[in-house]
Amino acid sequence: MFREVINTISPYIPGKPISEVKRELGLEKVIKLASNENPLGPSENVKKALMQNLDELGIYPDGNCTELKLKLSKKLGVKPSQILLGAGSDEITQFIAAVFINPGDNAIMAKPSFPRYETVTKVMGGIPIELPLKDFTHDLEAFYNNINERTKVIWICNPNNPTGTIVKRKELYDFIKSVPSHIAVVVDQAYKEYIDDPEYPDATEWLYEFENLIVLQTFSKIYGLASLRIGYAIASEEIIEKLNRVRPPFNVNHLAQIAASAALDDEEHVKKAKELNKKSLEFFYKNFEEMGLFYIKSYGNFVMVDVKKDAVDVFKKLLLKGIIVRPGDIFGMPTYLRVTTGQEGDNMGFIKALKEIL
Repeated sequence: MFREVINTISPYIPGKPISEVKRELGLEKVIKLASNENPLGPSENVKKALMQNLDELGIYPDGNCTELKLKLSKKLGVKPSQILLGAGSDEITQFIAAVFINPGDNAIMAKPSFPRYETVTKVMGGIPIELPLKDFTHDLEAFYNNINERTKVIWICNPNNPTGTIVKRKELYDFIKSVPSHIAVVVDQAYKEYIDDPEYPDATEWLYEFENLIVLQTFSKIYGLASLRIGYAIASEEIIEKLNRVRPPFNVNHLAQIAASAALDDEEHVKKAKELNKKSLEFFYKNFEEMGLFYIKSYGNFVMVDVKKDAVDVFKKLLLKGIIVRPGDIFGMPTYLRVTTGQEGDNMGFIKALKEIL
C-alpha cells in the first residue's frame, strides 16, 4: 500500500507543548525554551490588525498574497514576481524538492541541520547527501567535492539550526559562484534579523547575479508569528513561476497575511526582540562559563550547550522542574542541549534548574 521510501523517513517530533507538560506532571508553571520562538510573541500592532479582520474569515484568502508581496518587494528591493509565500518557509522546501528533484537525483546538505531538507528530498525519491559539520558549521569545501551529475539542490541553513553558526560572506559567495548554474542553491535565512555581524551575508544581495539562488526567510522567528505559519522565498522570476505551479491554492491564510503585513511595519518590536535576544545569549554564555560548560556561540535565538552528560536524562530532569528544552540526541549530539532564549525570568529559571541537576 505504501511507497517504500516512506519507511525511511522519520516523522518530525515537535517539542512538548506547555499544556501537555502541565497536565502530565501536574505543574502550574512551565517554561518553554525548546522551539526557537520569540518570547515576546507578536507586536501589539499585529494583534490589533488581526482583531480588525476577524469578520473576513468566511472568505478565501488572496491566493497570490498580492498586498504582502508588494510590501515585501519594496523592503527587499526585488519584484513582486520574485517572491513566493508559503505556510512557513518549511512548506516552500517541499515546493523546491517537487520542482527540482527526480527519483535518483541527490541533494547536498549539512548534518546536523534543519531536518526537513532530508525529508523533502526523500519524499521525491531523491538521495540526501548529508555532510558532517566542520567546527560546527557548513563545510562548503566538502559540499563542492560531493557535487555530481545527479545533484539538483544544495541546502545551506545560515545561521545553521541547531548549532547557530554562520557561513561568512566571502566563503558563501565564492561557493555559490562555483556551483554549476543548473543546480539550485537554497540559502535558508530564518534567523537573519537577529544578526548584526558585518561578516554575515544576506544572500538576497546576490539574486541578480545568480539565477539558481533561492533565499528563504520567515515570519516565525523574530516577528513572533510561528503559529500562523508564514514564510517566503525570493528567487528569479523563472524559479518563482515554477514553484507556483506546485503551490496549493490559498496555502497562506488571510490572517497570516494580515499579521505579516502589520509585523513588517513595526520595526520597534523587531528591535526590542533583537535586544532581548542579545541580552539573553550573553546571560547564558556567562553562566555556562561559570559552570565550566562548553557552548557554541550562536547567531540565532538559541544556543547549544554541552552538559557533559546524557542530554536526554538532563532533559527529563528539567522537564520535572517545568522547563522544556531540546535534547541534542536528535541532532546526533547526545551530550548537548539546545536552549531557546526567553524572557529574563525564564532564562534565570532554566539556569537555576540546570545548576541543581548538574
